[in-house]
Amino acid sequence: MPRGCQLCVRGAKLVLFVTGLCKRGCFYCPLSEKRRGNDRVYANERPVKSNRDIFEEGKLIDALGTGITGGDPSIRFKRALRYIKLLKQKFGKNHHIHIYCCSKLSPKQLRELKKAGLDEIRFHTWSVEPVKAALKAGLRTGVEIPATPGEFKRTKKLLKELDSIGCDFVNMNEFEFSDTNLAAMKARGFKIKSDVSMGVKGSEEMAIKLMRWAARNTHLNIHYCPSSLKDRVQLRNRLKRRAKNVAKPYEEITDEGLLIKGVIYGLPKSKLATVRNLLIFKYRAPSKFVSIDRGKNRIELPSHVAEKLAKLEPALNFALVEEYPTYDRLETTFIPI
Repeated sequence: MPRGCQLCVRGAKLVLFVTGLCKRGCFYCPLSEKRRGNDRVYANERPVKSNRDIFEEGKLIDALGTGITGGDPSIRFKRALRYIKLLKQKFGKNHHIHIYCCSKLSPKQLRELKKAGLDEIRFHTWSVEPVKAALKAGLRTGVEIPATPGEFKRTKKLLKELDSIGCDFVNMNEFEFSDTNLAAMKARGFKIKSDVSMGVKGSEEMAIKLMRWAARNTHLNIHYCPSSLKDRVQLRNRLKRRAKNVAKPYEEITDEGLLIKGVIYGLPKSKLATVRNLLIFKYRAPSKFVSIDRGKNRIELPSHVAEKLAKLEPALNFALVEEYPTYDRLETTFIPI
């Protein structure tokens, strides 16, 4: 398995989205409407306004590497190159960096990436030409494509060609539905494989068939990445790494890496501090366990304390909240007590 994938599975890779621009127009593009076609930068879920945002996000997940993605990062090549240099300077030469590209890069661009210390380049391509050029420049080079049902012969032909030129690795991702490609995928006859997965029916079976063929007929280093690995393992591990660094004293970290706490909601902003101080005084609560979140207009406290106070303070509105430890603090559960 490529080093970039090993770190990704551990949740130790910062995902640096350098642009939503792309010229390919793939019908299966899974990017959200918020990112697709927009020339914005994100470090994981955090919008990037300065280099500090990238460095801070890297520290919060104890990142051992970075995956540079998009869109197509080659459209903003100078930006991607600058980030590679910055990340290597900040986190050291052992900070593993891989980049995804959809377009062929010039020999000069490839030399610049090599000089900057790029560890891996991955092409989303059905042509061996971009791979040939990158290998010639001395870069560790791979191809990453979806395992698309009905494309067995085409994919087998590509694998033969990649083997003949010495491609370092091939990653096949499970073909997936997303909110933004759902209509286009269904219009082409693809079906969701189960009620608990957004994977495409037949994708995994085709990937396994291709891997068996490749094992017998090529020397390729080939891997399959199911959607369940990304959702249940990679994402969970990244959330857990961030949660342990951002969890407040009153927040509990779940096995999934989410944060649980109690909240008091529905108060006017002008009353938040008054109510907080009253509770601290009345129940002799340590101040670090009772906090104000002005962004969400609420008071936060341990979940077990919220459950007790809900009985003692009926005039206040209490709830239990579960949320992601990410920059956007996405709420997954809100249960009034």
